[in-house]
Amino acid sequence: MRTMPDRLRQLTRHRLFWPALVLVVMILANAVYRPGFLSVEVKNGHLYGTLVDILRLSAPLILVALGMTLVIATGGIDLSVGSVCAISGAIACRYVSEAPDQNGMSTLWTALALAFGVALVLGMWNGVLVAVIGIQPIIATLILMVAGRGLAQLITEGQIITINSDPYRAIGLGHFLTLPLAIFIALAAALLVAAFTRRTALGLMVESVGGNAGASRLAGIRSGRIVFLVYVLSAAGAAVAGFMMTANVSSADGNAVGLWVELDAILAVVIGGTSLAGGRFSLGGTILGALIIQTLTTTVYAMNISPQTALLFKAVVVIAVCLIQSPQFRATVSRRRAGRTPRPATPRREKEQVPA
Repeated sequence: MRTMPDRLRQLTRHRLFWPALVLVVMILANAVYRPGFLSVEVKNGHLYGTLVDILRLSAPLILVALGMTLVIATGGIDLSVGSVCAISGAIACRYVSEAPDQNGMSTLWTALALAFGVALVLGMWNGVLVAVIGIQPIIATLILMVAGRGLAQLITEGQIITINSDPYRAIGLGHFLTLPLAIFIALAAALLVAAFTRRTALGLMVESVGGNAGASRLAGIRSGRIVFLVYVLSAAGAAVAGFMMTANVSSADGNAVGLWVELDAILAVVIGGTSLAGGRFSLGGTILGALIIQTLTTTVYAMNISPQTALLFKAVVVIAVCLIQSPQFRATVSRRRAGRTPRPATPRREKEQVPA
């Protein structure tokens, strides 16, 4: 029969324990700093509150981070997701702005399909560079990261495209069952990715490729196809995130949409416990990481910290979170608190005297 310390020790070893604890501590700290932080009220049949806003604003980051998780699990990285967000949002808003009826459902679905298709092509481009040509992932995706911003600027002609479409605005600001629609979109995407990676062999093959690509090829797994697929999925998640980002402000800015979201996505994946070296991954940890990043951003804004200082504050907190959930760091701190036990001195062997 397990004792309470054994159960507690087993609980702390769970990969989701420390991210969940950090999120709870941050929420409690905000509740102490701002008494109305946990309050949720109903207006016009919809739920409003800071917690609801955190969930809604976390939805685009969750979508990007889910794709980033699969890419990192294969041992790669995708720095182009921010540019894909900007391109997809720019294409959708450009089409809607030029349509005769911006509120028409046919206009909405055509704009989304066109932008989503372009995003899939961009994901295929990354997949070909990495899986077929063999370029290092950080270099291959850096190409699209830089060129993609220029492409988004070409689509918008260097201007901010504004739209007046209620159906498109609903993607980011709409409600369903009293909650923001963006939450349900992110939840559906998470369940879909979890179903494909945990209920089929896809997740096992992704982990196998990330653990040892050569051994997986010898085992009969076509690692090139798996790598190609995860970059396409990453672009797909970034495209939907781009729709949400532009829908929140009813406009598309090729230079600002999705700016630095790739860094937040990587931080969310790392905070969630997925190793950058590839191999095993945790979708639940990634979602917790995205919530931590957004809660931290909300906290920074609530404390009236300047934008220049906010990045430094975020970096310090993220480093602290990563150290807290590091088993090696916790073990080192525990040993130092307990004090170093002196090692017994090993007796020196006397030299044997050789008789003359």
